[in-house]
Amino acid sequence: MSSSTKPVVKFRKNYKPSPYLIKNTELIFQLFEDHVLVSASLNIESNPKSAESVNLPPMELDGVALELLEISIDDKELSDSDYQLKQDLLIIQPTTAQFNLQTLCKIYPQKNTSLEGLYTSGGKFCTQCEAEGFRKITYYLDRPEIMSAFSVRIEGDQQKYPLLLSNGNPASRGDLTDGRHFVEWHDPFPKPCYLFALVAGDLDCLEDEFTTMNGRKVKLELFVDKGKLDQCQFAMDSLKASMRWDEEKFGREYDLDLYMVVAVSDFNMGAMENKGLNIFNTKYVLANEKTATDADFEGVERVIAHEYFHNWTGNRVTCRDWFQLSLKEGLTVFRDQKFSEDMQSKPVQRIDQVKIIRSAQFAEDSGPMAHPIRPDSYIEMNNFYTVTVYNKGAEVINMMHTLLGEAGFRKGMDLYFERHDGQAVTCEDFVRAMEEANDVDWTQFRNWYSQAGTPLVNVKLTQLGAGQFHLDCEQSCPPTPEQQSKSPFMIPIKTGFLDAAGNSLKFKVEQGDWTDEALLILTENKQSFKIECDAEQIIPSLLRDFSAPIKLAYEYSLTQLATQFASDPNSFNRWDAGQNLMSRLLLSNSPTLSATDKEIVEQAFSAILHDEQLDNALKALAVQLPSLNSLIGQSDKVDLDQLFNKSNQLKQHLAKSLEPVWFSIYNTLAGDNAGARWLRNVALSYLLIASEAQYFELAANQITHATNMTDELAALQVIAKSKNGFESEYVEQFYQKWQNEDLVLDKWFSAQVLNEQDNVIDYIRSSLLEHEKFSIGNPNKVHSVISTFSANNLVQFHHASGAGYALLADLVIQLNQINPQIAGRLATQFNQWKKLDSNRQTLIKSQLSKIISIDALSNDVFEVVDKSLKM
Repeated sequence: MSSSTKPVVKFRKNYKPSPYLIKNTELIFQLFEDHVLVSASLNIESNPKSAESVNLPPMELDGVALELLEISIDDKELSDSDYQLKQDLLIIQPTTAQFNLQTLCKIYPQKNTSLEGLYTSGGKFCTQCEAEGFRKITYYLDRPEIMSAFSVRIEGDQQKYPLLLSNGNPASRGDLTDGRHFVEWHDPFPKPCYLFALVAGDLDCLEDEFTTMNGRKVKLELFVDKGKLDQCQFAMDSLKASMRWDEEKFGREYDLDLYMVVAVSDFNMGAMENKGLNIFNTKYVLANEKTATDADFEGVERVIAHEYFHNWTGNRVTCRDWFQLSLKEGLTVFRDQKFSEDMQSKPVQRIDQVKIIRSAQFAEDSGPMAHPIRPDSYIEMNNFYTVTVYNKGAEVINMMHTLLGEAGFRKGMDLYFERHDGQAVTCEDFVRAMEEANDVDWTQFRNWYSQAGTPLVNVKLTQLGAGQFHLDCEQSCPPTPEQQSKSPFMIPIKTGFLDAAGNSLKFKVEQGDWTDEALLILTENKQSFKIECDAEQIIPSLLRDFSAPIKLAYEYSLTQLATQFASDPNSFNRWDAGQNLMSRLLLSNSPTLSATDKEIVEQAFSAILHDEQLDNALKALAVQLPSLNSLIGQSDKVDLDQLFNKSNQLKQHLAKSLEPVWFSIYNTLAGDNAGARWLRNVALSYLLIASEAQYFELAANQITHATNMTDELAALQVIAKSKNGFESEYVEQFYQKWQNEDLVLDKWFSAQVLNEQDNVIDYIRSSLLEHEKFSIGNPNKVHSVISTFSANNLVQFHHASGAGYALLADLVIQLNQINPQIAGRLATQFNQWKKLDSNRQTLIKSQLSKIISIDALSNDVFEVVDKSLKM
């Protein structure tokens, strides 16, 4: 990267209010086949909250890849000497505190492969403006705290674009000459420009209606590509369920008369909460039993809810600056998680949430991109749409909920909305609302917002006498980039105790009441709790429901872990004990598993599978080994070859030793609900591990006769993962059957890249990346092949030859010019390189050096790779 394009680091500490505000924004879009004309009329005034505004400093408006055709102030055309165009900025020197700026720009959405700003997808115009995409549409103060009332007019060919949509409510519509027409929209709620949306195209529409808690009728419209209406009803039902849930749980009523959702196939994210006009990746809208798995249905339900909940946590109350992103995203993820827990199995949902934290977020915390949930600096904002900001941010909100209880948390939320509706605010404003509503002091709790890294809590249990114990806790947090030392966190640890047989015990902490569960709040580096319990030997059941996003170390014996795995009354801790048991064995220094090790896990699995009181979905979760990603994430150094070998040994043993049990489950369990299908398909995967030759026909029969995509895909996955999976007739049959369903083809691509044979990388390069249905410009296709391979086929991604690293680097370089945001995300797969052996470290550093040396490297990729190399 040349010095002339050296990236600029932005710091939270340097935030200053904008000297200018945009009170009203009027936009006219003239859509043509090879370009778009954008007329903007901005009513601008000086900002009384800015000390700089008194002297009317130069105004800098953001603009990227724009052709400025006309510019005037208060209807007076400006000459070239009245403004400057400099490094993606339009600089103007105002002479009055209030004025109207008018511009006409020409843009080329048809050539916009970044999928930011205004672009085209499948013949449709659509937008993605978060975080800084609006500057690719017109010159503007592209900052989230600049909230403006928008009026929009869209003009286009009536036959090609019968639908012309934007935020708010339609104000008027009519015909123009030459077969063109227009629609005008007005949004009564001031919003930041990142929430602006536009869609133009020819789409099918599913209509419905929702009656709010105050009796208002809201029209619901869900727009999809022609012929896809049969895959929309579940999304509509999920939307209505979300609207009702938000009224009941948080008293939040929808505020417009119209709510629209548009599904597009080319989209960098999952969805976008644009006010009144959500734009979604088709992946999170289209679903029926033939084309979508049970997991897909849950994903649609969750993401539909997430974007709807943003109407209040993100839209009505928005972020002052992008450093506050977790203010809206962490909070809204927490809300969609609670919704999913109410709609689905709460324990299963909680386990799924924690799996993301342990496999992805812990790894991020221990890598070069480690950052607090409220970052201190960034080069490219797109790189901070992370599991830390979203998922760890949600865990921080969940700790608030745990500390305050349901009623206290609701009081804090009510005060937050009452105080800040219509404002752009900070994380501090949210914490203060929680404090003042509940009369608590959370000075120390704020460390969760300012400190990066995953705290480690070491716990020891000491018996003082008959029925008297001390629980000694010591917390620490390892150094992270730019944060070498950490202050102690406030950590809520939900705790219970079991006897040697796994029965729950009554106990009391200090002078408290007798209980079977207590919340211990750790605030010091070292802290001790006095426990009274009428038992000679007790087993701590710690961090129930994952009450804090920490690593917890306690020297359980393998027998104690097995007891918890079999009997802990807390569903999360029961699952977690099994994960801890297997993790300890797989990460031990021993190069192989002993017969005793295998037998302990086998007996624990057998107990789980024969427990008639346990939900099938929980069984399916419990009898899966910890993911390799989570094992690497919790390690400082890892011997990959040893880990892969031991993981394979354990799978083989569990498959063979429990073969009759797996066979019985597969043949007797009716797959008539999601949990039963899940467990039955886990059994199928173990059977093919036990004997591919003997049980292949089970998978072949299932893929041929499946009546739902869950079963059909499960069979495809085990077939594609088999020794000759690439050549299987069933893989080809699946393709022939589903070649016209893009989302199903994504599953077909993903199933094949999970094959662990040594020829998989050559196959990916020669067959999948060159396949007529693969498109490097479509993020879903890129994720289905490259992201799935590098994140989930670790055996081959980390192949000692370095071929997996070379494959990923080549795709990062290719995408750098096409879609930098996706390229930057892919590059993060290299961030764990310091944990690996010296040979793999050398191979990865070579690929990172290759990437950073290319010309015109985007900020998205540079920031990730540069930080990784500087680890």
